[in-house]
Amino acid sequence: MNDATGQVPEPPLFSALITPHRSLGRTGFLAVMLAIGGISFGTGVMFVIMGAWPVMGFLGLDVLLIYWAFRANYRAAAAFEEVTVTASELKVRKVSHRGEVAEFTLNPLWTRLDRETHEDFGLTKLFLVSRGRRLPIAAYLSPQEKEEFATALNDAIGTAKRGSTRTLI
Repeated sequence: MNDATGQVPEPPLFSALITPHRSLGRTGFLAVMLAIGGISFGTGVMFVIMGAWPVMGFLGLDVLLIYWAFRANYRAAAAFEEVTVTASELKVRKVSHRGEVAEFTLNPLWTRLDRETHEDFGLTKLFLVSRGRRLPIAAYLSPQEKEEFATALNDAIGTAKRGSTRTLI
């Protein structure tokens, strides 16, 4: 398939979509909110019976604030990073939770992967380094996932540096 310039696009050597992890799904969120709301309502009724009726409003406010915090957390989960390596370029596309896009195109020949590790936690940060600039990547991944990602990305960058070795049959 040809792209807009009429050229055949290069096949990717590596492609990854990195998204923030959210362990609580829609059903879990509903269950947590029902539990918090039920406990707050029951406690509020007890305070109303004792004559401390203003407490009921504060308990309702607590439930509303917890709901707002969860919703803000889920909105932040809309962010993602795309990393693609071809024989001639390494592209990083970062999209924020607000939809703001930042794209970086690097030459894999001049790019290396830099790692920051902590002796207790393992791999904590990954950077693409090219021409003196450091681009942080894969911040959403756990240390173990970062190790696997770094290995695969490093292999792809190495393949791009060695050049194309496709076999035609």
